[in-house]
Amino acid sequence: MPPTTRKSARHSAGAGGKQSTLSFNHRVTKPVSAAGKSTKDNLVKPAPTVDIPSPAEVKEEESANNSRATTSEPVSPLIAEPKKAAEPKSEAELKAAKISDAAVNKYWNKIESSRMARDVHKKHGEGLTVGEKVLRYFDVSSQYGPCIGIDRLRRWKRAERLGLNPPIEVLAALIKEQERVDGKADRAHMDELMNSTAVGAA
Repeated sequence: MPPTTRKSARHSAGAGGKQSTLSFNHRVTKPVSAAGKSTKDNLVKPAPTVDIPSPAEVKEEESANNSRATTSEPVSPLIAEPKKAAEPKSEAELKAAKISDAAVNKYWNKIESSRMARDVHKKHGEGLTVGEKVLRYFDVSSQYGPCIGIDRLRRWKRAERLGLNPPIEVLAALIKEQERVDGKADRAHMDELMNSTAVGAA
């Protein structure tokens, strides 16, 4: 039995089965509210002009301000206080300063021996001191809190305050690395990587 085809009313009503062409020349007949119409009142007005003082006027104003400032009392809240001398070291920092390099090396060897997988990426550790390796391991140890956006010393102290028992060897390595590279070891390596990617400096 041959298949039957159905013809819809649309096909049968058309002239010869042709589709009518679309016309884009017609006007929109929808009513438009008064709020939707663009009038001169709705247009954006230009910003008012600001008078920019000349350099001579600025100098006169500064000299007038300086003469008033010398005659009246100095405004101390706006002036930054000079930096104080170095903060006194905590007990942990004093204890960490006494830890030898041999103790830090022993701590690092203990970490390496506890790893179940062998060290595949040795080339990434070439040229790093044991102290820097310890610090990078501390950076990626999530049990001490996030390392992004916080200095290593502040992170170590925070972990100690929270009772997370960060290793004293890490603090010793941090103090020694800061002395070795003039305080540049305080920022986590991961933080440097993330910030350089965000800025695009790669």
